[in-house]
Amino acid sequence: MPTLPWTIPNQARAGTEAQIMASRFEVRSLKDVPRFFLRSLSAWRQVKSAPGALGASLIAQPLKRTFYTLSAWEDRDALYAYARAEPHRSIMSGLRATMRDSTFIFWEVPVERLPIDWSEAKRRLAEEATKKAGS
Repeated sequence: MPTLPWTIPNQARAGTEAQIMASRFEVRSLKDVPRFFLRSLSAWRQVKSAPGALGASLIAQPLKRTFYTLSAWEDRDALYAYARAEPHRSIMSGLRATMRDSTFIFWEVPVERLPIDWSEAKRRLAEEATKKAGS
């Protein structure tokens, strides 16, 4: 499946920092993929109108049972408000049982560096997964 391209819900203010969040989700089985994918599209629609969202992209790899998200926010408060709002809140709690593994990583960049390149996000996620496995 192709990557859902970087979408810009709100314009960033020049000279500010963006809070970046990247995630990797792996579902337990192929039968969980359609449900996870459909729910992730609902969350995708929500982020497109979320206050403080500066950009987002999604990669779905259904045959690998893996999904990646990458988003930029004005600040952590905007990100957390989105995560607590419906439908995201119910989606995430409803999908917990289908998850095999998940990894999250956060960092800041000047807004002039948006959009974030997927290679950087995947590198950071891989480093975090390696640290998590070593714990």
